[in-house]
Amino acid sequence: MKRRSFAILLTLVLILGLTACGGSAPRDAASGSTAFYGAATNGMAAPEMEEDAYWDAEMPMEAEMQSKSDGGTVNPTRANIPESVKMIYRANLELETTEYEKAQSDIVTLTNQLGGYFEEQSSNNYSSGYRSASYTVRVPAAQFDTFLHQIGELCRVRYQTQSAENISERYYDMESRLETAKIKLDRLQELLAKAEAMEDIITLESAISDTEYQIESLSGELRHYDALIDYSTIYVTLQEVYKVSEQDNAPLTFGQRVANAFHRGLRDFGDFLEDLAEMLAYSWLTLLVLAAVIVLIVKLIRRRKGNGRLFARRKGNAPAESPENKQEP
Repeated sequence: MKRRSFAILLTLVLILGLTACGGSAPRDAASGSTAFYGAATNGMAAPEMEEDAYWDAEMPMEAEMQSKSDGGTVNPTRANIPESVKMIYRANLELETTEYEKAQSDIVTLTNQLGGYFEEQSSNNYSSGYRSASYTVRVPAAQFDTFLHQIGELCRVRYQTQSAENISERYYDMESRLETAKIKLDRLQELLAKAEAMEDIITLESAISDTEYQIESLSGELRHYDALIDYSTIYVTLQEVYKVSEQDNAPLTFGQRVANAFHRGLRDFGDFLEDLAEMLAYSWLTLLVLAAVIVLIVKLIRRRKGNGRLFARRKGNAPAESPENKQEP
């Protein structure tokens, strides 16, 4: 009885703890401020924040904005961010549509209208007949929110994450190192022009070569950062479906999650059976030849075992040699 009461009490404590954790907003560990979250899980537009909202430039290096239960999106405004702050914006979208070709065309049109381009593209055509495509889209950073807003009106957004990374410290540190390397190169070239001893010339040329390599490396990294800052990166996955999944405004209960997992399992099992049947229909001749070879091998093994038993039986029934028949040498 005591053990049962203790177990019930422990269960109630755990339930209360989970309820308290679920009701509190996530807070950033470094700054103690509430983190920005949001995802257009219902394909609707993200609500605009007020113009006087301020996003502190000394924000955490990674500010993840993930799915909210109400389907809305909360994005910090970038109107008040100083130009000296170097930000990199990224997003990951999973879309679904029943009009695959139209959705592809709309994504291309939207990207071109916003002055973006496709860095990577790939498409797949599954055996079930449904198609999918993956894109790496680069749009100007100023059009980042516009792209996420409008693409939610073109397709059903099943999943969305956003991130904003402040790389100001790294960027300006690298820029300072580049300027130092350039000054060093100028001084080395001046010393080389005045050097007379061959040993000094060789040493200075080696130092100049190393400095030039350092300048090229730092310049390349800065160009890479400039590209990421000027153009945000959005990874898009487009999936063709028979029916667009229903939108749940409230968080799913445990029973609903189990039911959805059960339905997905049945659907995946049906797809597996379809693929298996298609594979068997495609390779029936190979399987037939393989089965004939296996049957032949089994028959040969059985015949060999049968002959071995017959030989052993005959050998066991042979008359033993009597002492009278033995001849003395």
